Amino acid sequence: MEVTLLVSFKLLLFFSLFSISSLLTLSTDFAVGGDGDWAIPSSKDPDFYNKWAAKNRFKVDDTINFKYNKDSVLVVTESEYDKCRSMHPIFFSNNGKTEFKFERAGLFYFISGVNGHCERGERMIIKVITGPNASPPDQRSNTDSSDSVINDRHSTSLSIFLLTVGNLALALGFN
Repeated sequence: MEVTLLVSFKLLLFFSLFSISSLLTLSTDFAVGGDGDWAIPSSKDPDFYNKWAAKNRFKVDDTINFKYNKDSVLVVTESEYDKCRSMHPIFFSNNGKTEFKFERAGLFYFISGVNGHCERGERMIIKVITGPNASPPDQRSNTDSSDSVINDRHSTSLSIFLLTVGNLALALGFN
């Protein structure tokens, strides 16, 4: 009886620690710019996308989602970003709904491939960090960036709920 109880406790502890470590590495999906589409920003706010990017914390394995009509998304070098043009982009998509996953830390430079759009502000720089323990972005802005996070809170809540139910079932099953 004592051996069974000890084994069930060890299994419960193992699965709890494994589940908690999994929760710490959850990735996040972001809708670029929040609710709007990837498009030329208002002439009153040409730095809209860079402001949006600065308000969020992007980690390796996070994904950003672009929605757009008659446009495109390019990942380019810093010099191509500065010139607003690219002959050989690192990444190109023009399907209207682009998903881009960050597979490394560093700076990523995004521009529109439509002539004149980048020059009018349809571009952004995203800084990607290596893990969940990095410091969050500066929150001095009044604009709420929570609208741009897709399903992150819900998936975390669901994961915690399923973890709790699973551990409870495991504990009851071994008694």
